[in-house]
Amino acid sequence: MRIVTRPDFDGIVCAGLLKEVESITKPIKWVEPNDMQKGKIDIEQGDIIANLPYNKKCSLWFDHHFTNKPATPFEGAYKLAPSAAGIIYEYYKDKLKKNYDELIRQTDRIDAADLSMDEVLYPEKYPYILLSMTISSRESSDESYWNHLVDLIRHKDIDEIMEDEEVRKRCETVIDQNVKFKGILEKYTTMHGHVSLTDLRAFEKVPQGNRFLVYCMFADAVVSMKIRYETPEKKKVIIGVGHSIFNRKCNVNVGLMLSEFGGGGHRGAGSCTIPSEKAEQAISEILKILMENNPNE
Repeated sequence: MRIVTRPDFDGIVCAGLLKEVESITKPIKWVEPNDMQKGKIDIEQGDIIANLPYNKKCSLWFDHHFTNKPATPFEGAYKLAPSAAGIIYEYYKDKLKKNYDELIRQTDRIDAADLSMDEVLYPEKYPYILLSMTISSRESSDESYWNHLVDLIRHKDIDEIMEDEEVRKRCETVIDQNVKFKGILEKYTTMHGHVSLTDLRAFEKVPQGNRFLVYCMFADAVVSMKIRYETPEKKKVIIGVGHSIFNRKCNVNVGLMLSEFGGGGHRGAGSCTIPSEKAEQAISEILKILMENNPNE
């Protein structure tokens, strides 16, 4: 039996809970949603998919994304909710020996971006938020760290987790990255009406940083777009869109909109991956949709 999930904080917690209650016999398979949507991932009988699109070959599936709503019967649980981990926790609560209430509460808040301005500007004051920011890389070289976190959340409380040597090093890196990322946002973000657009295609390696910081710096924006190359080969462009978590006036269902571009997500956030030669047209179309939305209606 194998867990298949994505490398973000919600995915980490999903994996930790599933390892507590199921007989997992194989290493966790870490994948991106777009690869699942395009059928690039080999799913096996016995796989448990969490926080990713459904595949009919799996034995259990848990998810909460708007665009992943199932059309056929399945084993597991799906509903629109703040996090996939919360759905798994509810599903297995009678089988779990440990109380994970606080972990799930924090996972819900982080995945739903239900954060305060102070938490965004000063994540170093808030352990769960800072910890979640250490999982920003999508490099396969970080798999050992993701697996390490899965084990930590199963056996340690948050104070003990934050004292772990590897976690401490990564937290220090995140704090440094966030300072630099503020300058990058200032230089590479432009306002288009009530839409902030951050274009990071000038970078060979995509800079990492606080994904919510743009909403503090560009307070007039009700929605953001972030553009970057998928890999250094520059063959594909990833377009991310998100409602402002402080100026909540955007009426566009982001997941539904991006499903028209081969992507998906929640009502308030999502992404799509576009071949580079078609990216400018997609960017223009998405920006037009967002700009035509009247945040006051």
